[in-house]
Formats: sequence, structure tokens, C-alpha cells
Amino acid sequence: MHRTEDVLSTLGMVTQHKLDVRTVTMGVDLHPCSSPDIEVLCSRIRERLIRYAGRLASVCREVEARYGIPIVNRRIAVSPIAGVAATHSAEGYLKVAATLDAVAAEVEVDLVGGFSALVQKGWTEGDRRLIEILPEVLSTTKRVCASVNVGTTAAGINMDAILALGNVLVDTAQRTKDHDGFGCAKLVIFANAPTDNPFMAGAFHGAGEPDCVINIGVSGPGVVKAAVEDLVKNSPTNPTLGEIAEVIKSTAFRVTRVGELIGREVASRLGVSFGIVDLSLAPTPQVGDSVGEILQAMGVSRLGGPGSTAALALLNDAVKKGGSYASSSVGGLSGAFVAVSEDSALAAAVQRGDLTLAKLEAMTAVCSVGLDMIAVPGDTDAETLAALIADEVAIGVINHKTTAVRVIPVPGKAAGELAVFGGLFGEMIILPIHAAGGSSAFVHHGGRIPAPLSSLRN
Repeated sequence: MHRTEDVLSTLGMVTQHKLDVRTVTMGVDLHPCSSPDIEVLCSRIRERLIRYAGRLASVCREVEARYGIPIVNRRIAVSPIAGVAATHSAEGYLKVAATLDAVAAEVEVDLVGGFSALVQKGWTEGDRRLIEILPEVLSTTKRVCASVNVGTTAAGINMDAILALGNVLVDTAQRTKDHDGFGCAKLVIFANAPTDNPFMAGAFHGAGEPDCVINIGVSGPGVVKAAVEDLVKNSPTNPTLGEIAEVIKSTAFRVTRVGELIGREVASRLGVSFGIVDLSLAPTPQVGDSVGEILQAMGVSRLGGPGSTAALALLNDAVKKGGSYASSSVGGLSGAFVAVSEDSALAAAVQRGDLTLAKLEAMTAVCSVGLDMIAVPGDTDAETLAALIADEVAIGVINHKTTAVRVIPVPGKAAGELAVFGGLFGEMIILPIHAAGGSSAFVHHGGRIPAPLSSLRN
């Protein structure tokens, strides 16, 4: 029995504070599709995706109408294509990407993730081919997203792959220069990538998952902000940070319950497995739907100033605690995303000069992603991009956490100019990279940065 006050509370979260199911992501195992004949492989991929995802859009609309909870995106995540298409040429990979793009449009999903490779300890010829072809894939397809896992705490960091990805970013940016290098926004470079992440561009269907699974990504930064503001405004005394954490936990608990309800309903109607709820505070460019605004409600008026990292750590931890108490099926990333161009408050802090690349890197040590949706000068060389990636990956590897890089060199534009990506991807002032060009010799050593000693815990 749903209590009246619980129903009204949830309704208020939706109508007033922009609570939504950010994504219903269907994970599909494509390994049964493997074939040495590329036409057969692509045909099997199409058949399998339509079989599982053909009703995904209609079912999501039915569930959305029943509960009144907006489902913003419908997505598919597939097995890493570097494994599924390992025996094929670069042209074969392109045909697979085109197939994924066409099927995604046919079944009415927004994005399809999994044009991916896992190369943390080394890379196969198939991995190399996939990475080399990424600029063409990202610039010629509309819905295909890619990710590459280049480091783990157990394996260390593959610097050869990171340097190759620096070149991929430069090439992809040039191929999509008419859209401020937007192709790079569809590529995530990971450390310790979760295998059940429903959020793009980094989603893929990992090993150990069933044939088909529904994972849910719920986002409610507006709800959390409102709860914190209400506490600060109505508390008879100045609330402590511990009390603020408790309010965030209880709010995250309610949001997670909503996500699990929707996820299980969608999975049941489709006759497939339910996987996880990823409660991640993923912002949009709309005012009131911002992670940065939560930190401001907590008392950090100038984002990027002292206290920003501590406030973000409190927020991230409280979200995880509330979510894990609400459900035994919490997974993915679950926490706070600092996606700069997608967050109006963070983008404004960059414009004011309060939030720098160095401060963002420090903040990623305590949040759930990393250097996310950050525009940098278009003339940044591949070696500097590789070094930037390596720094962020090292934070994840040493600290046993997921970190990621989604950085966008903007062709023809310099630091201080505006990069515009549009839609949910927003816009931001291009950030300078301090001492760019000073790490070429380091990244050209190549090889693998060894795993930290803390990896030997088994």
C-alpha cells in the first residue's frame, strides 16, 4: 500500500524539481552473433537487437504514462565490439557501426553504446583496429557511442593506448569541427569502468551479464537541491553538515525507490532481467537541474573555491549511502557527475574564472566520474591530451574508483572562447591547459604504468 504522503512527495519531485528517469538502458550480449563473414555478423546483430529492443520504446511510453514519471532517454548497450568483431578488418568495424546506428534509429533509441575495447593490460589487433577507426565512426554515425578502458587498479595503466586515444581525439575533433568537435563527446576513456553503467557515452554490456538486461539511470539534482535549501531555510538553527548529509541520504533513498519501480516494470513487460539502478546526479543545462547548484545550496557560493571538493565528497557519499539503503540492486556509477558543459552552474563558474581545470581534477578524486564534458583549445596536441587522460586515470587506479575523461578539443577556438554543443550537452567557455606541451617525452615512453601495490589484496 502506497501512503498518500509518499505519492504526493514523489509527484512534487517530478513536477517541481525535475525528477526523471534519465535513461532506460537495455544491455544485450552480442557474442552469439559472431561470424567470420561480416555480412552474417551484421545481419545477426540486427536480428538480435530488434528481437530484444523492438518493443523497448513502446513499453517505456506505457510505463511513463502509467506512473507519470518522465523517461528522458531510451538506450542500448552492447558487448564490447572489439571482442564481437575481433577477426574483422577496419572496414568490417565500420559496417558494424553503421548497423548499430541504423538499428538504434529503427527501434527508436537515442544512443547505442558498446563500440568499446578493454585494454587496461594490453591490446589485441582487434582492439587496435577499433581504436584506429574511432574518428571515422564517431564522425559518421549519429547514435553510436564508444568507450575504452585503459586502466584498472589490478592491471595498471596502458600508456600506449592512451597516446593512441590522444591522436583519436585530435582527429575526431577535426572531422567534427563544424560542431565544435562534438564527435569527441561520444567517447569516454575509463579507469575501472563499471560493466553495468547505463549512462552514455560509456555504457557497454559487460562480462557476467545475462543475454539481455534492463538497467536504470535516475537523476534528481533538482530534488536534492530543493531538499537542502528547505533544510537550510526552515531549520531553527544553522544545520550541521551531518544534518545536510542526512537530508541528502533520505532524498536519495526516495529517488532510488522510484527508479527501481520503473526499472522492474519495464523489465517485466519486456520479459527480460532487471539489473541495477544507477542513482547518479546527472545535470542538464536547465537552471534548477544542476549538481553545482546543490553545492551552492550547501554554502559554497563560488564553485571552484576552497570547500568545493569537500562539499562534493559529502554529496557523493550521501547519495551512495541513501541509494544502497533503498535497494540491493544499486550499481553503475551512482553518485554525482561533474559534467561541466551540461551543468549551468559549473559552466558559469568556469566563465567567471572560479573553476579551473586543476580544481576540476581535484574534485574528480571524490566524485563518480572524472573530467567530463570539458572543452579545451583546438590546437592542443595529442601528447598533452594523452597526459591529461593519464592523470585522471591515475586518480582512479590509485584510489580504487572509476574515473573517466570526456574532453573535447574545439577546432579553431582558443581558451576563453565559447564552445556550443547544443541540447543536453550544453555549452561552456574553453578552459586553458596549464603548461601544455610539457609532457611529450613522458607519454612517448609508452608501455604500462604498473598496478599499485594495493592491487594485491586477494
